Amino acid sequence: MSRSTSTSSSSRQEGPGGLWDSVKKAAFVIGSGILFLAAFGNSLTWHLQRFWGASGDFWQKLWTKLYLAFEGHDTALFCLGTMLMPTLVFWASNGLLLLVDTTGKPSFITRYRIQVDKNNPVDPAKLRQALRCVLFNQVFISGPMVVAVYYLMTWTGNPFGSELPTFHWALTELAVFAIIEEILFYYTHRLFHHPNLYKHYHKQHHEWTAPIGVVSIYAHPLEHVISNTLPVVIGPVIMGSHLATTTLWYCLALISTNISHCGYHLPFLPSPEFHDFHHLRFNQCYGVFGVLDRLHGTDTKFRQTKQYERHVLLTSLTPLTESIPDTPKKGQ
Repeated sequence: MSRSTSTSSSSRQEGPGGLWDSVKKAAFVIGSGILFLAAFGNSLTWHLQRFWGASGDFWQKLWTKLYLAFEGHDTALFCLGTMLMPTLVFWASNGLLLLVDTTGKPSFITRYRIQVDKNNPVDPAKLRQALRCVLFNQVFISGPMVVAVYYLMTWTGNPFGSELPTFHWALTELAVFAIIEEILFYYTHRLFHHPNLYKHYHKQHHEWTAPIGVVSIYAHPLEHVISNTLPVVIGPVIMGSHLATTTLWYCLALISTNISHCGYHLPFLPSPEFHDFHHLRFNQCYGVFGVLDRLHGTDTKFRQTKQYERHVLLTSLTPLTESIPDTPKKGQ
């Protein structure tokens, strides 16, 4: 057998195995997230019940109070859950990140910077431009889209049921949402990398080759509609989800994209190496979990890098740039 034939055979053998490995990793991430939510929900419920002396189903009683307080004002309740809560989560998480990005403190966090020579500190003028765009997208793009989602969901069902969905059903829906987001985000994101679309729309987002958390929604309005927002909001519409599940999903999606763009590989948080590499190299790692990237071969260069070796859950306090350092350049 010739060397080329052997190489071709090896590639064919690696493809399905590599894809299966990626599927298992994605299943592990989703499954771990579900288990974490279950454990966190049970623990938080126990502490809240103990602190307030509540009995029975704490979350159902809390929802009932909120439901009765907004009785006859469904629009306001929907906006509270799908606009105000996610916005507070977005800015609360990014507030801490912005403090680190602009001041370089605390040093405990800056030790975990992925691209160690970038954003140290972040360019103030460039940051101001990004913040203006982010606020525009939140107010004038996300806001009207959520209003459209409200009318669509109330037309096709009732997202305001007096009874909360069961915990197991809510977790099932979250898993479905994650799969839908992976599919839609991968293909719309890759579409925006087509040369004719990239130069007019997606290039704006890639001005940040070393991203920070707040630029997760720094994008052209058209891209923000199609690639950022639609993959997130379509899941609850398809599933006819309860407002509580929709709110939780929106918040988790924003936290996830903030982590992916934050620029720091922090202990016990999901690895942002995958998407950070996309900003660095542009034509790799288009998806969220990497399943479709493995299927389409758009992560081949990534898998040959130190960033791929660091693409793991950090379970120690030693930065991965220290435990898995870059290969020294020739002559050094």
